[in-house]
Amino acid sequence: MKTQVAIIGSGPSGLLLGQLLHLQGIDTVILEAKSQAYVLSRIRAGVLEQGFVDLLREAKASERMDAEGHVHDGVEFSFGGRTERIDLKGLSGGKTVMVYGQTEVTRDLMAARAKTGATSIYEATDVQLHDFYSDKPRVTFVKDGKTQQLECDYIAGCDGFHGVSRKSVPKDAIKTFERVYPFGWLGVLSETPPVSDELIYANHERGFALCSQRSANLSRYYIQCPLDTNLDEWTDERFWEELKARLPAETAAALVTGPSIEKSIAPLRSFVAEPMKFGNLFLVGDAAHIVPPTGAKGLNLASSDVYTLYHALRKTYQEGRADLLEKYSEICLRRIWKAERFSWWMTSLLHRFDGDEFSQRMQQAELEYYTQSEAGRRTIAENYVGLPYEAVE
Repeated sequence: MKTQVAIIGSGPSGLLLGQLLHLQGIDTVILEAKSQAYVLSRIRAGVLEQGFVDLLREAKASERMDAEGHVHDGVEFSFGGRTERIDLKGLSGGKTVMVYGQTEVTRDLMAARAKTGATSIYEATDVQLHDFYSDKPRVTFVKDGKTQQLECDYIAGCDGFHGVSRKSVPKDAIKTFERVYPFGWLGVLSETPPVSDELIYANHERGFALCSQRSANLSRYYIQCPLDTNLDEWTDERFWEELKARLPAETAAALVTGPSIEKSIAPLRSFVAEPMKFGNLFLVGDAAHIVPPTGAKGLNLASSDVYTLYHALRKTYQEGRADLLEKYSEICLRRIWKAERFSWWMTSLLHRFDGDEFSQRMQQAELEYYTQSEAGRRTIAENYVGLPYEAVE
């Protein structure tokens, strides 16, 4: 088999990159280790920055998002028994975020790719990357018991933190930075109306809480928990009681509870790999970086990587500008570290650490300043809606 760009992984970043390149006449093949059903079963957050929304529209995969997604003009911070609203739209020059589940984004991109007839190979096992430091990279994989080879010009590693792409890089060619946080998020998905029209981030002496939504009748709630929390010990009733305890009384009274349809515990970490380009292999999204979900940046950072690689590849094939691919890592990392900073800051601001009372007072002072000062609110808004994508030129 031959293609121009081999894409490893059929999550949102791989599918989005493939769709954008296909629409520019650039041939792609997507290899995915799991089945389509498995990929679609992964429940993830879905707060989309304007840049991601625009890319989905360019990829001709936005029809359902535009019809069913929820545009949010603001976000709320709860602390000290009260709630303060950040006017995202008013403070960022008119930018907003779109609440639309990552699973639905993936489903829409899969449907868009199927409509084009572009090749996606699911349940491709034993994927191995070869010769990516040469001008003739190739990928081998096993499908239906037979070993196959895919020759290509470039490889895009969109296969996540645990994928084969980053693991294929020589250890002395890559440097990683990591911070693992001493707590996790216990999350519940329920078929209940959201308690608020906008997301609520709560700082409370009992720990962090987040009220979010997937749709008008599907809500996602989280509470901070120890890393060794036993999920079996958390009944729905216990979860709702704890969530209410961490919210202002008025918000807790308005909370509609119901049976959970999904419950899980997610650890939190910050992670960056440098560089992101190795010969003709490019790491994209979670393969290169992870952020704690507090700032809603994970999927959006993957989108900005896709934007950069898409335009560099497009100009390489259409204009002969192969020099732009050399800038891929540098351009991506500038935005990545800023988003890492914001996610780290939000996590540090809102969670309960095993610190002293001085640290807790500092959290309260930060919350007071950033929500009461126009400069502070503007800083939150411009980061939350997403910093601009850097031009690839």
